[in-house]
Amino acid sequence: MTSDWETIGPLLHGTARAWRQKLDERLRPMGLSQAKWRTLLHLSLARDALTQAEIAARLGIEEPTVVSLLRRLEKEDWITRTNSPHDRRCKMVLLGRRAQQVIPQINATAEKLRHELLAGIPKSDLQTCMGVLARIRGRAEKTERRQSFTRQSVARAFVEHNGQTKQGYSIPRKSAISRRNGGLK
Repeated sequence: MTSDWETIGPLLHGTARAWRQKLDERLRPMGLSQAKWRTLLHLSLARDALTQAEIAARLGIEEPTVVSLLRRLEKEDWITRTNSPHDRRCKMVLLGRRAQQVIPQINATAEKLRHELLAGIPKSDLQTCMGVLARIRGRAEKTERRQSFTRQSVARAFVEHNGQTKQGYSIPRKSAISRRNGGLK
């Protein structure tokens, strides 16, 4: 028998999925799939252009997948991609004119759906729910950042192929790094 606590993950995932599907149904007549409107919304919320890697991270998908998505969006004039002024290998992505015209419609549709789905739920319940979700997300992101930092630290130790770091020290063996980081892999 499962406890109530064991169902929270599937409940969170299922709720987010159902909400996105409802919005997807309403945006489909505008020629927008879920992948397209989610990408456009992330771009519209960003203060500056985003890199392809940043978009992939925000969408939670692999970079090769986002590249083919962006190619389609560019071909349909939803976005523009340009080389970064700092790194020619890096593509910067901006909303295209077509997307800039439709973003207000996407936002209005999302707002209407939000009101429909949250209607009748007391404000105090929503505030409690949002507070709890923010704490869970913060803990999950804190753990993720810590793991990412550890991986980056280990990767920086292996900066040259000749067996030495930039400072000229021998690169330690993987087992020595694992012991030093408390067994983290």
